[in-house]
Amino acid sequence: MRLLTLAAALALATPVWSQTALPLNIGGRVAPAPAGSYDFGWPGVYFEGRFSGPSVEVAVNTGAEHLAVSLDGVRKAELTTSGETRLKLDALGAGEHVVRIDKLTESQTGSARFEGFFVGGQGRASPAPARPRRIEFIGDSHTVGYGVRSTSRDCTQQQVHDLTDTSLAFGPILAGRLDADYRIEAFSGRGVVRNYNGLAPGEPLPVLFPRLIPGQAEPRVAANDSWKPDIVVIGLGTNDFSTPLNPGERWADEAALRKDYRETYVAFVQGLKVSRPGARVFLIAGDTFADDVAEVAGRTGATAVRITDMDRGACHWHPSVADQKAMADRLQAAIAAK
Repeated sequence: MRLLTLAAALALATPVWSQTALPLNIGGRVAPAPAGSYDFGWPGVYFEGRFSGPSVEVAVNTGAEHLAVSLDGVRKAELTTSGETRLKLDALGAGEHVVRIDKLTESQTGSARFEGFFVGGQGRASPAPARPRRIEFIGDSHTVGYGVRSTSRDCTQQQVHDLTDTSLAFGPILAGRLDADYRIEAFSGRGVVRNYNGLAPGEPLPVLFPRLIPGQAEPRVAANDSWKPDIVVIGLGTNDFSTPLNPGERWADEAALRKDYRETYVAFVQGLKVSRPGARVFLIAGDTFADDVAEVAGRTGATAVRITDMDRGACHWHPSVADQKAMADRLQAAIAAK
């Protein structure tokens, strides 16, 4: 089967409700929706199912997002048309197969809805895939994979949307190497206490973090959320310090901003360690805030990982595909050392 970009390969004849739904492995935060479906908005959310049979159908409402459909680890389609989408993968070989859908783009408002994987009468559902490790990635546009497919730093906002691909970011790369399931809670432009250029005051990443859908204040993560990672990787600070303070912002000067950053970051990491007992925490440190991250790591028992010397060739000087692989390399080495 060739790779499809779905303006073309959509309509199915068989109604999905007459078929058998596959059990799911869900990576990322989702909000339960009617008829066994799930709404999702955080970057990098994925759904997986396992089955035997000659075909499988994918049902999803893409919203404004781009989604990738894979079979047995090979990407078969990219869904780029907004709205209700039905895709059938057929003429499959004998034996067991794994079908997967990945969210590629970033939702800062709105969400998409996954409605299920389905097999017909000749197919048989199997238990969902699962991996022996879990990693949680918390961050900003670097974690999102902002505009990473671009080979130019000059991008329109539409190009940023279309060329963002979280599957090419360091988190999924690292998780794949370590055979780990993962969650990503990242939002471009957000920091620990201050967002890029002072935008959206009072809503840095720790404020958004409890949400099931990042652009919606409710619903929020349940207190008894059973998903517990073995490793937590956090990359926050670029947006806190990448632009000078503007008149009217709540910090008197940069020293006050850095103090607030350190204290708030310490509290955020300590809270994560309580809710994720036993998880090892790694903090990404960039050039302009490495000393601050080192202090936070020292006070919380986390490990600081210095990442520098990137070419930043993607949209708006963001990490390129090569940069993302290099970030995964450095984190993998740090994790191996622990």
